[in-house]
Amino acid sequence: MIYRNDIRNVAIIAHVDHGKTTLVDALLKQSKIFRENQHVADCVMDSNALEREKGITIMSKNTAINYKGVKINIIDTPGHADFSGEVERVISMADGCLLLVDSVEGPMPQTKFVLQQAMLKGLKPILVINKIDKKEARMEEVIKLTQDLFLELATTSDQLDFPILYASGRNGIAMTELGEEGKNISPILDCILEIVPPPQIAEGTFQMLVTNLDYNSHKGKISIGRIWKGSISPRDYVVCLNADGDTNQYQVDEVFTYMGLSRLNVDKAEAGDIVAITGVDKVSIGDTIADPQNPDALPRIEIGEPTIEMTFGVNTSPFAGREGQYCTTRQLRARLYRELEKNLSLRVQDTRSADTFLVKGRGELHLSILIETMRREGYEFEISKPEAITKVVEGQLMEPVESLIIHTTETNIGILTEMLSNRQAQLTDMYNDGKGNVRLEYKIPTKGLIGFRGQFLTATRGDGVMNTIVLGYEPWKGAITSSRSGVLVASEAGTALAFGIANAQERGDTFIEPNTLVYEGMIVGMHQRMQDIPINICKEKKKTNIRSSTSDISVKLTPAIIFSLEQAIDFINDDELVEVTPENIRLRKKLLSYHDRLRNISSRRKDD
Repeated sequence: MIYRNDIRNVAIIAHVDHGKTTLVDALLKQSKIFRENQHVADCVMDSNALEREKGITIMSKNTAINYKGVKINIIDTPGHADFSGEVERVISMADGCLLLVDSVEGPMPQTKFVLQQAMLKGLKPILVINKIDKKEARMEEVIKLTQDLFLELATTSDQLDFPILYASGRNGIAMTELGEEGKNISPILDCILEIVPPPQIAEGTFQMLVTNLDYNSHKGKISIGRIWKGSISPRDYVVCLNADGDTNQYQVDEVFTYMGLSRLNVDKAEAGDIVAITGVDKVSIGDTIADPQNPDALPRIEIGEPTIEMTFGVNTSPFAGREGQYCTTRQLRARLYRELEKNLSLRVQDTRSADTFLVKGRGELHLSILIETMRREGYEFEISKPEAITKVVEGQLMEPVESLIIHTTETNIGILTEMLSNRQAQLTDMYNDGKGNVRLEYKIPTKGLIGFRGQFLTATRGDGVMNTIVLGYEPWKGAITSSRSGVLVASEAGTALAFGIANAQERGDTFIEPNTLVYEGMIVGMHQRMQDIPINICKEKKKTNIRSSTSDISVKLTPAIIFSLEQAIDFINDDELVEVTPENIRLRKKLLSYHDRLRNISSRRKDD
């Protein structure tokens, strides 16, 4: 077998917020990728605006550095469970992996998932205990827990023989033994050269698996993947083999390899290289690009099933078409199906209604990122409340179940126990560090997590962190009764006035500010009782014989509750929708007319 000793392909995998992207920053900076006087932002790999706003990696990305004459291709992967499809998609390009584990939190749900994926692919692991500069670091315990995880997941005895490094990505240091003085990040690079095997070069003609797609307005579609056999040059002819086995022939325009944050145009790329090629127009992730003389397909990428679903529909509110650039069924459908080309965890289906589409994803965050991206692109649409995806196995209804891990303080145990017991959660483990901090582990149906994040943040006053990972499917445990109270629904269309809002605030909390345009059926607030209350938020103070309409104009109002997109999705009930436009996020009833809602309630009671 032939090896390319001038290349190493390594993936960086970890749970969310364990420091992957910060460590990549340190690797890039100390490899002299940037000029001495060049200003480089933190988390430079998180180039997407949403990634910077939310502080998480959403899309897998490629970069490369040169170290001691060897090119190290680095694949930065997301750590959030909702984007685990990104890990499944790109991990096959690597021969080894850096598994980062936080020195305080230790192995988390996503740590187990990403390590399991690496083991199944036969990657050579390197364990990096990161954030060793934390005062609360518990090295020995974290190492023991991680070793237990390796014992549980290893598929061969070789995978149990792994080196352990200690690092602080923020400070740009790493060491092979605790107690050493960390000077730079080179111990990690030296370990990669020593432990990660070089790419094996199999004999044969060109063969490449497409693991990512990009688009350029001048170059068109860009296919990204690792070359498994042969070589490729500009102007070569290739064929693309899709999921149905169909083949289409193309001529390659350009070939790029990665270095730092740039793509370098090259005359030739060979087996073992991670490349981006242009000229192949009709291509999807998982397709094989091969030599026309030997068009052999590689195994397609296997992605786990989605767990929740919601509907996307054309905006049907009275304000439809006012704020968005793309508002029609054709435009919405084209955008959703275009997303399938690079978002492998997503599923889109047509429904009986031509204006509504069923979209399935890995979690609320997975779908909310898609919604926010489309909103910023100028799309206007409406979405329903998420629901867990069930399936029937041997005549029995099954539902997805997840592991929920919460880090919080002792004072929050009571309220969280009460909230989660109402959501069919089962406590499986609890750990108290003796300093007032606790770690709670639950097994909970996916339907019990819908809408929980917002309530969790409120109950813990922000003093808590929750993480989840899908465990599998179990028999249906019954429906969960909604604990949300009723809402205030606008009964008239017009402009919200301070006088009308003040009247509404006597009954509950409001969601809008004065001078906001409203329509009948729009949700403008919430109150403590269970039933919904129609209210005229546009009501103005009339003048009388003894005072003008502007007297007592300084009405004192409580600040409105303004929902983020995720909070709006968590808040709504089954009979409500979220109207999403580039300028606003509105809550509304599915049936805007008060009389239609009463008629619907009456008909349901008769059916029952």
